[in-house]
Amino acid sequence: MGMGMWQIVSERGTEVGTTRVSVVASFYPLAFLADEIGKEKIAVKNLTPVGVEPHEYEPTARDMVEIQQAKLLILNGENFEGWVKKVKSELKNVLVVEAAKDLMIENDVHVWLSPELAKQEARVILSGLVQIDPLNRDYYMENEKLLENKLEKMTVDFRNGLSNCTHQEIIVSHGAFGYLAREFGLKQVAISGISPDEEPSMKQLTEVAQFARKNNVKYIFFERLISPKLAETIAEEVGAKTLVLDPIEGIDNNDIAVGKNYLTIMEDNLANLRTALECR
Repeated sequence: MGMGMWQIVSERGTEVGTTRVSVVASFYPLAFLADEIGKEKIAVKNLTPVGVEPHEYEPTARDMVEIQQAKLLILNGENFEGWVKKVKSELKNVLVVEAAKDLMIENDVHVWLSPELAKQEARVILSGLVQIDPLNRDYYMENEKLLENKLEKMTVDFRNGLSNCTHQEIIVSHGAFGYLAREFGLKQVAISGISPDEEPSMKQLTEVAQFARKNNVKYIFFERLISPKLAETIAEEVGAKTLVLDPIEGIDNNDIAVGKNYLTIMEDNLANLRTALECR
C-alpha cells in the first residue's frame, strides 16, 4: 500500500459539532505535525511521555487501549517503534500510517530534522487524516499547506543562516542530524551511533577527540533527554565548550510551560549552530 499505509478503515467523516477524530502519534514530532494539520477537528495523543526518550518507550496497557480506540495511528516507521510488531494484530480497526517509511537512508530514522523531509511526512499524515475523515478534506489540506509554508521558511532560514560559516563540522551526542547535515552542507560526527543507546568504545571516543582537535571544533553538542556526560568529557579533553543541539524526539514540561514547539526548537538549533560554526 502506498505512502506507508497498512489499512483503510472508515469512509465516514466527522460532522460539524461532533466529537473530534481520535489520533495517536508514537512520539512528539509526529504529534506536532498532526496537530498543525488537524487542529480542532482532531484530538492528538502523543504516546511517548514528556521527558522520555522515544527510543526507550514501550506502550503501557492504558496506551494500548487508547491506540485500539483511535481512528489513526501515526508511526515513524522502519523499526523506530519496535513495539509495533507485538501489537500489529490488535490494530484491525485502526488506520496506521508510517510517515517516514519511504524517506529513510541507511536506517536513519531522524527524518523530521530535515525541514524538507518533515514536509513530506506532513503529506503522509494529511493523506491519513483525509482517509479517516473525508468530509473535512479541504480543511486539512488548507492547514497542511500553511504548515508547508512554515517549513519552507525554515529551510530558507537555515540555508541563509548557515551560508557563511567558518566551520562545517558538528560533533553531536548521537547520529541524529544526518539529514539536517546533508540538507545544509554540514559534516556530522557522532559520539555514539544512530541510537543513543549505543555505547561508544574508547577507540571511538579517541577518534572523535582527534577529529575535534584537527578541525579546531569549538563546541561539542549534547541533548537534553540523554546524559551530557560524554559530550562534556570530550569538550573538556579538547578545550571546547558545550551547547544543546536538540533532536526534538520529545519535549519537557519546561518547554510546554513557555510555549515551545517543534518550530521554535528548530529556531534554537539554528541559533546554536550559528554560534558553534562561527557564522556571519
